[in-house]
Amino acid sequence: MSATTRVPRRTVFFYGLPGLPLAVLGIPLYVFLPPFYAETVGIAAVGIILLAARLWDVITDPLVGAIGDRLDNRLGRRKTLILIGTPLLLLAVDQLFRPPDGAGMLHLLGWSFLVYLAWTLVSLPYTAWGAELSPDYDQRSSITGSREGFVIVGMLLAIALPAIMVPDGSPGESLAWLAGMLWISVPVALGATLILVPEPRNLLPPVPWREGLLLLKENKPFFRLLVAYILNGMANALPATLFLLFAHHVLVAEDWAGVMLITYFAAGLAGIPLWLWLARRIGKHRAWACSMLWAATIFVWVPLLGEGDVWPFLVICLMSGLSLGIDMALPASIQADLVDRDTARGGGQRTGLFFGLWGMATKLALALAVGLAFPLLSLSGFDASASEPDGLFALALLYGLAPIPFKLAAVWLMWSFPVNRKTQQHWQRQVRSLEQDNETGPGLIR
Repeated sequence: MSATTRVPRRTVFFYGLPGLPLAVLGIPLYVFLPPFYAETVGIAAVGIILLAARLWDVITDPLVGAIGDRLDNRLGRRKTLILIGTPLLLLAVDQLFRPPDGAGMLHLLGWSFLVYLAWTLVSLPYTAWGAELSPDYDQRSSITGSREGFVIVGMLLAIALPAIMVPDGSPGESLAWLAGMLWISVPVALGATLILVPEPRNLLPPVPWREGLLLLKENKPFFRLLVAYILNGMANALPATLFLLFAHHVLVAEDWAGVMLITYFAAGLAGIPLWLWLARRIGKHRAWACSMLWAATIFVWVPLLGEGDVWPFLVICLMSGLSLGIDMALPASIQADLVDRDTARGGGQRTGLFFGLWGMATKLALALAVGLAFPLLSLSGFDASASEPDGLFALALLYGLAPIPFKLAAVWLMWSFPVNRKTQQHWQRQVRSLEQDNETGPGLIR
């Protein structure tokens, strides 16, 4: 595939489609699963088990990525792992969301581990596939934007549909209903993508492990992007972790939480085309930096809000939400360009490994945010169980102001990022030269 080749819009659409059911899967794991199993095994045990499952996920991300990079078959290395992971995912989801009578701690432990492993087997090669789908600097952002757009739609459905279908809010009924929805949507979405979206062939031999580690260490732009991504991830995870506490105790508007979230996610979906337009004109790294500056400028007003300020906060949700979707799409697109750098230097197209490390960074950012937020809240004297807790201003500062320094640090790292359209196209020419040297020629497999 030449560096000027652009894949059809239909391909971009169908590639993004599985983002919807994969996002639907994420919401119940964090919202409905803990209270459901807490009734039988206790909230402390649920927390420990789910934390252990997430730590297991951190280990499997780079392993699955590296294994996928080294697969060699006509079906496609990304499609092969997805086909292995999908039935495992559906089986594990069914057992976890619709457990048999008497299911306890061991049931939760075993099926949680399998859910996260199967999720990695599907989502990680799916993400790497998107990075390899087009060599075009700008179209890569459209591809990641398509995926993140469907992710936001999936989140909206996961928030809205259980409230409609299960009016009493029962976690068990919500999980059972979502399990049935996933059994339909996952095969349909992934099936359409596997059939209709081509997977580019890997035309280069895998690099030896020791040589590959040296190449990875020399990829300074990758580590710069990774640090910026972790900092921005922490900035996003802090308000996400504290949102319900802020809505309940500061705004005293817990009943509005669903409307606030829907407003935020809907704005994120609407904002993607605007940021993609800007990225084509000023470059991906600058557009991402601008989106982070925009979110910081809007969120700085949050600590000024208090009881009853629902409408001002809805405006903040709307305005800050505009940067939500692109906050994931543009970094992933830049990451794809840095895989080109590694490949051009002899890395053998290790997209899976790079996105496996990316997944570790995502989970690290969330863990750091939780590890920072709750101890600081505790030091401030905040007690969520109290009818009129102390430390409300500390909660407002942690929710609205604490993320801003992390955003600004990420902006500082990315504003003068040394990768642009010209450098990416230079790396693509080097990659094509390596492919020609291997006498295989470019091509696609279905």
